[in-house]
Amino acid sequence: MYPACEYDLAGFAVGAVEKSEIIDGSRIVPGDVVLGLASSGAHSNGYSLVRRVIERAFGSICAPQMEDDFHGQRFADAVLAPTRIYVRPVLEMARAVPVKGIAHITGGGLVGNVPRVLPGSVQAVLRREAWPMPPLFAWLQEHGRIEDAEMHRVFNCGIGLVVVVAAGDADAAESSLRAAGETVYRIGAIAERPAGAPATVVA
Repeated sequence: MYPACEYDLAGFAVGAVEKSEIIDGSRIVPGDVVLGLASSGAHSNGYSLVRRVIERAFGSICAPQMEDDFHGQRFADAVLAPTRIYVRPVLEMARAVPVKGIAHITGGGLVGNVPRVLPGSVQAVLRREAWPMPPLFAWLQEHGRIEDAEMHRVFNCGIGLVVVVAAGDADAAESSLRAAGETVYRIGAIAERPAGAPATVVA
């Protein structure tokens, strides 16, 4: 499966929670606020496409341009930035405000992961202008000629974790997360889901 001298290293964690404290999204209702926590990069997702775009732009994954400066760091370092881990800031926030839903933006991007925490009667309406597109994703979209819909399906596009809270708790949730060092954006809201409409819309 792997060429000589190459290997794949995977890890996992197991946790436990009281049933009464499970955050399953069932309490999400129209009017709730969707918060997005900034990602540190591609977060280990979409790298087949990342590699194809680099090869299209540079001719090879090992091209000299991988060493070029890219917004203050090597381009290769921007591509391989470690995944940000949100556990401690989110646990601290959950002690301060009731959290209705949490979605980690992994493979499947924004449109594939946010629906996992939504009841079938609602949809998340995300405003694309509510957060900045990080330089890496802008570069990938430009050089890969990738449509917006495909970007949102494959990549986190700068949002590594989504949190849903009641509108009245949004300010406190943001303050808690920022105090823990997170960059937080109010990226959208929960609305009633029209018949046949997708569970998440990025407009």
